[in-house]
Amino acid sequence: MPAAPLHLDTPLFLTSADYSAANRPLWLKLDALQPAGSFKLRGVGRLCQHEVENGAKEIFCASGGNAGIAAAYAGRALGIPVTIVVPETTAEDVRRSIAATGAAVLVHGSVFDEANAHAVNLAAERKAAYVHPFDHPLLWEGHGTLIDEVVAKGAEFDCVIASVGGGGLLAGIVAGLKRNGLDNVPVIAVETEGAASFNASLAAGERITLPAITSIATSLGARQVAQHVFDLPKHHPIESVTVTDAEAVAACLKFADAYRILVEPACGAALAVTDTHPDLLARFKNPLIEVCGGIGVSLEKLKMWRERLL
Repeated sequence: MPAAPLHLDTPLFLTSADYSAANRPLWLKLDALQPAGSFKLRGVGRLCQHEVENGAKEIFCASGGNAGIAAAYAGRALGIPVTIVVPETTAEDVRRSIAATGAAVLVHGSVFDEANAHAVNLAAERKAAYVHPFDHPLLWEGHGTLIDEVVAKGAEFDCVIASVGGGGLLAGIVAGLKRNGLDNVPVIAVETEGAASFNASLAAGERITLPAITSIATSLGARQVAQHVFDLPKHHPIESVTVTDAEAVAACLKFADAYRILVEPACGAALAVTDTHPDLLARFKNPLIEVCGGIGVSLEKLKMWRERLL
């Protein structure tokens, strides 16, 4: 019998039609309420459990923040040591949160790619398990449980809106739709300008590596999406859109005022679509928004970003 999952079955909430310019009720899947602060615990927890079941005594993971705290939470629950390698761009308060959850935190490199290469090398040297933050089939399987839960609650939805960084969440949503016989339900994949590697890759017809991440939504800061994610639009209806940092932050503040929940700008990107691209939603009656959460946020930060972006 498989071990119980480490993530929660999070609440599903229906907004009033007048919440956004889309002028229709929106299903909100509140993964900001996961114990590790974001959807990441679904897939990272699944992959960590798999590694421990197969003999792992130690785990290494690279992360800008949310996958790291998910791995730290999983390691604590599973009783094994975890080391998280973060790039220099990861804020000090996020590093402290990961450490407080029980993991060792190493800072290496100026971008995620450098931190990730270091984590891979350290895991190999120590014969430990390496957990990728967005590129692994078991991660996608775990993330797809959010769709399982929505379907189990009987909620009818005709599109899914989700933020894209490296693409693990997008891959998980597509996997979840597929296993629930919802192959025809489109996914609207949202990125902030300055972190839009998926959008740029689709436009170019090949995987693009961004020269730098210039968005404040650093949780979307993968300079290149996974190959599997780039290939997904060949097999599933996916529409790629972008929003500005200012639009993402405004959506975070609006959401906090309405529902008293703080989320990162990376999550605000998905929430912003209903106000910034209402025409895109005109053909849908029941959109589902994955409120993916994120630990790198405070009310003070949101207000500071709003002032800076005015």
